[in-house]
Parts: sequence; structure tokens; C-alpha cells
Amino acid sequence: MSEVLKVEGLKMYYRMGKTYVKAVDDISFEVQKGKCLGLAGESGSGKTSIAATIMRILPKNGQIISGNIYLDGQDILKLSEEEFRKIRWVKVAMVPQASMNAFDPVFTIGDQIMEAILTHKNMSKDEAISRVKELFQLVGIDPSRINNYPHEFSGGMKQRAAIAMALANNPDIIILDEPTTALDVIVQAQVLSLLRNLKQKLNISMILITHDLSIIADLCDSVAVMYAGKIVEYGDIYKIYKNPKHPYTQGLLGAFPNIRAKKQRLIGIPGAPPNLANPPPGCRFHPRCPYAFDRCKVEEPKLKEVEPGYFVACHLYDKGDQNA
Repeated sequence: MSEVLKVEGLKMYYRMGKTYVKAVDDISFEVQKGKCLGLAGESGSGKTSIAATIMRILPKNGQIISGNIYLDGQDILKLSEEEFRKIRWVKVAMVPQASMNAFDPVFTIGDQIMEAILTHKNMSKDEAISRVKELFQLVGIDPSRINNYPHEFSGGMKQRAAIAMALANNPDIIILDEPTTALDVIVQAQVLSLLRNLKQKLNISMILITHDLSIIADLCDSVAVMYAGKIVEYGDIYKIYKNPKHPYTQGLLGAFPNIRAKKQRLIGIPGAPPNLANPPPGCRFHPRCPYAFDRCKVEEPKLKEVEPGYFVACHLYDKGDQNA
């Protein structure tokens, strides 16, 4: 199975005056063809910053320090902006976090999706209109609504339209940033069902960014759990959910209700994530970790493979460590 996207040692910092916020700090992962990777973690853990780095839509103070991002084997960080513009929305596309407000209110939904198509494809306007109608059908919108304006769409319909736009040029991978935020539970279920069907029908790769662990469990094949700009646990979704190894992942899952289990009291993670302009030494989670020992406070744990395809960054799992 070939990888569509591979990220290696990525560091992206935000410049804030004379300091740097280490939002993405030495991140590595890959996404296979037709598979979905979930990026999970608290707000501020760096999930959306990874998406913005891949799409190369960073604000002016965002700076890529080091690393590589391979898209179909090509390092996109070595491309000029003009070169990357030709593959943005063609090979990689994104459904932004505020997708329900992503459409210009003075243009029809159909015209805005057509613009994304005609910018990259050599086709007539009639052919583009046909493509938009095809996309509407694909995401469950009546094609007759092609000339509607954004205010004429419900929240769920706008989300579907945003997904249609991301699919407009048949990308190899789409990034979905909190795709069900602000939707009620019924519409959430409909959007997730749509994404599941699209993944199977189109064999498309996805990155799903969310703090909702139930959504990741429903849609993803693997998950990378992020904390304070780093991946702390990464591997098969079922293995991690069944037996999480990192104390942070254990805390996240422990704070999430299980409707199939007996009545239980949820236990939150004490404290708050660190200031990434001045993160703590050693393991960034150690001030909140119930298992922290002296080594955790001075030495940063590396992401290590503890079993085939399963990675954890925690001194508790360092082989041969007598203190663990």
C-alpha cells in the first residue's frame, strides 16, 4: 500500500515579537491511499497548524523551520508558491474549520465551486456546470440548488457544499478541520455518513482534525494524538482506543463517556496545556502526568515504535529503563 502523504520532522513556529511559539515541533506521520488519519488533542495542540502548513496557507508570522512534506513522493515545501498553486485543490484540498462561513455571500454556491474548477481545469462553462451538479448529487444536495446563495443553505447543506468544493478537482487527499463543529447531532451523523461513503466510493485519503474522539473512532483507520505541538501516540485506531499507552491518551479517553459501559464518573485531566512560547523542559506533559518521574522533567521522550506500526513518546515505554 503506497502513501499519499508523508510528513517528516516538520517544525513550524509562529513568530511573536522576539519569541517563537512552537506550534508544530518535530512531527512525523503518513497517510496511505484510501485511508483516514485522525489528528486528536486539546485546542492549541497544533492540529490546525499542521493543516495550514500542508496547504501552505500560513499567516505572515508562520515560519517553517525544518522538515519535509511529501505529496505523492514530491516534497511540496521545495516548490515555489506559483508551483504549489497549481496542485493546491488538485492534489490536496481542505474543508476549513469555519466552512459554514467559507462562502462569499454575494456569489452563488455553484459559481464559487465552478471557480475552483475552472481555475485548474481546461473545460467550458457548461462542462463546469455539469461537474458542479455531479458534485451536488455526490454529497446529497439537489442539483437544482446550484444557483442558490449561501444564505439559502442550512448549516448542514453548507458543510456538504464545502466538501463538494474540496472534491471538485478529484484530489488525492482532503483535510477536514473540525467538519462537524456547530452542527447538531443529527446533521453530524449525516455528514459523517457522507464522509464514510465518499471514502469508500472514491478511495480518497483523508486527514480528520477534531477534538471529538467519537468522530475519529467512527471514521478513521489510524490516529495521531497530539499534545503541545508534538505527537505523543500514533498508530492503529483500534489498538489505541482499546489499550492506550500514553498517559495523555489515557486521560483523553477517560474523560470521554462510554455509553456501552456501566455508569461511571468521568475523570478530567488536571491543569492546562503549556505556553508553547516557553514549554516546560523534558516531557511537555509531565506537569499534568500522574506517572511522571525525575527523568520526565529533564529529558524529552522521543516517538518510538513499541510494536509494529505503533509509536509512543513516553519514558514509561523506553526499553531497559529501570525507572519506568
